[in-house]
Amino acid sequence: MARLRDKVVFITGAAGGVGRACAEVVLREGGCVVLADLDRVRGEAIADSLDAKRALFVALDVASESSWAEALRRSADRFGRIDALVNSAAILTMESIEDASLDSWRRTMRINADGVFLGCKEAVAAMKESGGSIVNIASTAALAGHRGMCAYTASKGAVAALTRHVAAHCRAKGYRIRCNSVHPAGIRTPMTEVLLRNMDPALIDIARNPASNICEAEDVANMVLYLVSDESRFVNGAELRLDNAMLISVD
Repeated sequence: MARLRDKVVFITGAAGGVGRACAEVVLREGGCVVLADLDRVRGEAIADSLDAKRALFVALDVASESSWAEALRRSADRFGRIDALVNSAAILTMESIEDASLDSWRRTMRINADGVFLGCKEAVAAMKESGGSIVNIASTAALAGHRGMCAYTASKGAVAALTRHVAAHCRAKGYRIRCNSVHPAGIRTPMTEVLLRNMDPALIDIARNPASNICEAEDVANMVLYLVSDESRFVNGAELRLDNAMLISVD
């Protein structure tokens, strides 16, 4: 129960389903957590409900350089360093190439891709002397052409490619920084409720349906736990699918 003892983990989108689940796992495993989100009210409430000594909320617009600088300054003031970054903040847009507008495309890319770029850039600067782990939450959409997800698919594809670059760059530079991406299929969170509300609950629950491709936020958090812990010290530049074999199955 102490796989992250004394580690400081910075999590974006921490007021949402996956981010919050990751924060809870970090605390459960003995670490300290910085919960970063644009939603100050919800984020502060979650931080207060967890552990006042080991949890800190910081306001963060992931697509703003100045916001990142301020969030990391506050984190350093409280904990002195970061040992891991989890880029979890994202939005989901449902539009095909025929329906998508340029404004929608740019908004999705700004949060999902620009935000991860800035997070990786800041984390490398913060951890290149001490080492650490970067985990980017991507999607199976980055690995397959999901219908109706034009901008989202492109943004997650950018995340996957950026992850490979960061891993290769840090290895070449001799930084002890690992960078990996996690690729869930569906996740049951508040953000996906609108997509799942018409599905039979029995089809979603893997305990009742072994073929389900909808996981829980805790499933993602457990994968993140492995990647930010020292147990994954030789895992670098990997794309870990969390899809119950969906992408390799042929019906």
